[in-house]
Amino acid sequence: MKKIKRAVVVVLDGCGVGASPDAAKYGDAGCNTLLNVWKLKKPDIPNLIELGLGKILGIDDEDPVGCYGKMREKAAGKDTTTGHWELAGLTLEKPFPTYPNGFPEELIKKFEEETGMQVIGNRPASGTEIIKELGDEHYVTGKLIVYTSADSVFQIAAHEDVVPVQELYHICRIARRLLKDEHCVGRVIARPFIGSAGNYTRTGNRRDFSVEPFGETMLDVLRKNKLDVIGVGKIEDIFNHRGLTESDHAAGNDACIDSMIKTLKKDNWKGLMFVNLVDTDALYGHRNDVDGFAECLEAFDSYIPEILGLLGDDGVLIITADHGCDPAFPGTDHTREEVPVMVWGLGLKEGVDLGTRESFADIAKTVCDAFGVENTLDGKSFFEEIKED
Repeated sequence: MKKIKRAVVVVLDGCGVGASPDAAKYGDAGCNTLLNVWKLKKPDIPNLIELGLGKILGIDDEDPVGCYGKMREKAAGKDTTTGHWELAGLTLEKPFPTYPNGFPEELIKKFEEETGMQVIGNRPASGTEIIKELGDEHYVTGKLIVYTSADSVFQIAAHEDVVPVQELYHICRIARRLLKDEHCVGRVIARPFIGSAGNYTRTGNRRDFSVEPFGETMLDVLRKNKLDVIGVGKIEDIFNHRGLTESDHAAGNDACIDSMIKTLKKDNWKGLMFVNLVDTDALYGHRNDVDGFAECLEAFDSYIPEILGLLGDDGVLIITADHGCDPAFPGTDHTREEVPVMVWGLGLKEGVDLGTRESFADIAKTVCDAFGVENTLDGKSFFEEIKED
């Protein structure tokens, strides 16, 4: 086959395909995001099925046109940062800290001193529920709503009329500076909202302030080898803006897909486009909205033929996920799941069963292998298994 010119890696956020062997340790035994959505709503996703999702979920016996398999996360945890870093070839040896009882009093006190603002909340909570509960108090007093989840996150919610967005970002940077050593959380997240009592709504001005990657990633390797590395969606935040040559911080699936298609129509780049499609997770998984999750999958599926057509004969598409977020499972947190891997390209074989991979990092090794780039990243490449002789 011709040498790969462009690789597009799409992360369907939260779209797991079954409980990992250690899921019970996380309270997630029995979860299966995409299979449960399929069983409950039968979404119309013919293109994903044709790429191999039908085989992965055991819902279709037809031979797919894509190569397909599952991947198990090697690192502990089930959060966005850990999953994306491992997809990029960097496996965490020690999980980020979590705070099931809220953050320590001394840490909150230091945060209040540094920002000059008081805090309310300070407990694990659903973002939509906590602003519903504490939004009025925040609006009247100006106190910041701080909360966390089962993930390693320090989230700060504020009404845009009370704390302007840029000021909230500055506050998050202060928190990011304070959260180090034993309190080095994966992400500090700005959660702006608008509206009035009983009708508060989070806006698209969310920003994630991630910790700097602890080692080299696929993004760093490709950039050092003079290839373009384009991030779409929250990719730039997850990697703390490192390793990218270009980025579009598009908010929501529609904007991200539009950005991806516009970039694919340009012929002036060679390298990787790394895309996160967050809506399945943020809008539907965390809110136990099976209907919305199914519709979101259908919307993405409808764009797949156009995306494949724009890849040309020297491009490859990889569709995967970073963890689960089963909307049909009790609770509103991420779920510890295996994730799908579906690969398509005109110069690749069809229907290769990639089995169950031992690490998400196999994506990074495969992408680097496709570009002929030497690296010392984690993982095992499957490029030789799928390329035409």
